[in-house]
Amino acid sequence: MGGSTVFFDEMRGPDESARQPYAEYCAWLESVKINELHKKSREAETFFRRTGITFNVYGEKDADERLIPFDLVPRIIDGKEWRLLVRGIEQRVKAINAFLHDIYHRQEILRAGRIPEHLIANNEAFLPEMIGVTPPGGVYTHIVGVDLVRTGANEFYVLEDNARTPSGVSYMLENRETMLKMFPELFSQIKVQPISNYPTLLRRSLGKCAPVRSEGRPTVAVLTPGLHNSAYFEHAFLADQMGAELVEGHDLRVVDGRVAMRTTQGYQPVDVLYRRIDDEYIDPLNFNRSSMLGVPGIMDVYRSGGITLANAPGTGIADDKAIYSYMPDIVEFYTGQTAILKNVPTYRCSEADSLKYVLENLHELVVKEVHGSGGYGMLVGPAASKRELAAFRAKLIAKPSNYIAQPTLALSTVPVLTRSGLAPRHVDLRPYVLVSPDNIDITPGGLTRVAMKQGSLVVNSSQGGGTKDTWVLEE
Repeated sequence: MGGSTVFFDEMRGPDESARQPYAEYCAWLESVKINELHKKSREAETFFRRTGITFNVYGEKDADERLIPFDLVPRIIDGKEWRLLVRGIEQRVKAINAFLHDIYHRQEILRAGRIPEHLIANNEAFLPEMIGVTPPGGVYTHIVGVDLVRTGANEFYVLEDNARTPSGVSYMLENRETMLKMFPELFSQIKVQPISNYPTLLRRSLGKCAPVRSEGRPTVAVLTPGLHNSAYFEHAFLADQMGAELVEGHDLRVVDGRVAMRTTQGYQPVDVLYRRIDDEYIDPLNFNRSSMLGVPGIMDVYRSGGITLANAPGTGIADDKAIYSYMPDIVEFYTGQTAILKNVPTYRCSEADSLKYVLENLHELVVKEVHGSGGYGMLVGPAASKRELAAFRAKLIAKPSNYIAQPTLALSTVPVLTRSGLAPRHVDLRPYVLVSPDNIDITPGGLTRVAMKQGSLVVNSSQGGGTKDTWVLEE
């Protein structure tokens, strides 16, 4: 990414005039002094510290106290633009659910030769225990986080589909809450679509996915690995906002063929468990025997239809980065339509021709581990040193099937507040999608993650990225 690359600035056009969605905001911005914004920024930080919104980065000494940097220049999306994104996201999420059902049942897509069989059979995200199991209501991915990047006025790409346990929604909600407190005048002036009903929608959506045998209002609980998990704040926050119980593995046991949680009145059955722990830890009897985080026997209850697990075990096969490269085929196969949202062109290093191309052009590409997440285990070619390139080359040659590669996209920028004023930084967007048997709800906006370092393309909080409030304007 040489200095010649022109990035799409979401706020201003090439002539520095405000783009349409930002027109009112920019007019307001011109009336505000920069030191006033700095003061508000410090206020926001105090607010986040008081609320206790921190996240842990494993292996760091001061891990407990890390605040995700929050930037108070909002990212603004036009209502019409948003409508197009919603159509594309809905189409994609429907296809993912159909794909998961198919892969664990008739496997029509494999028979049709649209996806190579070995990609499923040899994939650690594929759970044989789910073969023949249909989750209550037929929903596999109750909560999806679709990561989008933008490269131009109407150019959006899906970077990845988070179909296991997408995190970050608490930051989306708290960012908005903070902005409403700090700039009430802006919200009375600019009509921004609200997002505060997300916990209510989440509760309702999960409730609709309760097993057939549940009676009355379904009991929903959030299963957390506990206090030391990096997203514990979010688990507690969501349970509290939904009016659900927050439980750990040792609070649950199998009683009379149901999963029940310990309460002051004895053990009470749980209908829906929103679990924030990975597949392999969920049931020590069926998976990792040494797991202390899960519930012995919960998979047997699940397979017999006694509880809903959100998201369903085995959904990881749908957001695997090797499968990602087949998403346009997957969308077409199950919906009969061309994908509305584009994929980033992807080279599968398991294929000899692709591997050859990747090795020859490593300095220009982004290379990712097939199962990697959080910005770990990846190489950003243009930013890598000769030594890093050589080390990664060796990894690729040793285990090509472990990697995919993509061109370095010219990600759009939105200004952030720096000491010396506003400066452009790269962003991505994670909208949150709730799926129930009869509905798909997409929160207007989502979490905008921003690379706080100048020139950086890595937006993950674990790699020093920050967040912004995302405004979708009323149409």
